[in-house]
Amino acid sequence: MDLRITSEVSQYNPGPINIRCPACRLKGAFHGVNAQDAGWNRIVNNRIASTVRVGIRQCPNIECRSVVFYAKDNDGRQIYPPEVIDFDSSNLPPRILASLEEAIKCHASGCYRASALMVRRVLEELCEDKQAGGDNLMKRLASLGKTVIIPQELLAAADDLRLLGNDAAHIEAKTYDQIGPDECAIAIELAKELLKAVYQYTDLVARLKAFKKPSA
Repeated sequence: MDLRITSEVSQYNPGPINIRCPACRLKGAFHGVNAQDAGWNRIVNNRIASTVRVGIRQCPNIECRSVVFYAKDNDGRQIYPPEVIDFDSSNLPPRILASLEEAIKCHASGCYRASALMVRRVLEELCEDKQAGGDNLMKRLASLGKTVIIPQELLAAADDLRLLGNDAAHIEAKTYDQIGPDECAIAIELAKELLKAVYQYTDLVARLKAFKKPSA
């Protein structure tokens, strides 16, 4: 098989791409930055096998304006820094927020075992913040249900997140067949819902009640 890259570089108009900003996490149409995209062809057996296109795009949020690098070929699109899962950071304790952000960044970078480990750390931080006792995480999660009001389904899911973190940390743990992008994405979504139940729903209710007229 003859594989080579054409030496000539074509210029393309930098059309917008619709992505979530890795910096501000807002979604929007990212346009080119005062430059054309560059592109070239991969030649296999004297035929064009694929066209590679690269360029620069900028966040449309005027308070952000972060720049991302963009590459696209027949197999798909790559963004750097990569897109991240969105989340609500309001009312989260700093240590829990830092662990959740690291879990999301690891997932975006393709470091799925590291992401699962950081999700488990979110659970550890949550139990410590709410003073849920026990000599291991499983017991602390069970104790957490007695400390704060959490739906039983979410509490059971938290233990599944613990097991996913075990698989990421220990070679002998085999609860899950693999730890990949889908498993980590679901783990992060469940962790977000757990944190909402503990820290954010009560805050929203309190803010709504603040608008009520005082009793006569």
